Amino acid sequence: MHEEVEINTDFITLGQFIKLINILESGGMVKGFLQEQGALVNNELEHRRGRKLYPNDIIEIEHVGSYKVVKD
Repeated sequence: MHEEVEINTDFITLGQFIKLINILESGGMVKGFLQEQGALVNNELEHRRGRKLYPNDIIEIEHVGSYKVVKD
């Protein structure tokens, strides 16, 4: 089961999403994390923090969790 994360816009970037779920605090930390580890977005490895996430996208972050973007 995926933890649902609500957004009130049409999309959110992966970098903003990671800060929203409170696993990293700064943009610099997010950039380094994504360059080194990345995240799975809809089962595709993603390293770009500018990747747009839309409602119903599934984001999986190793050792952290699995999330589903939902519209507020």
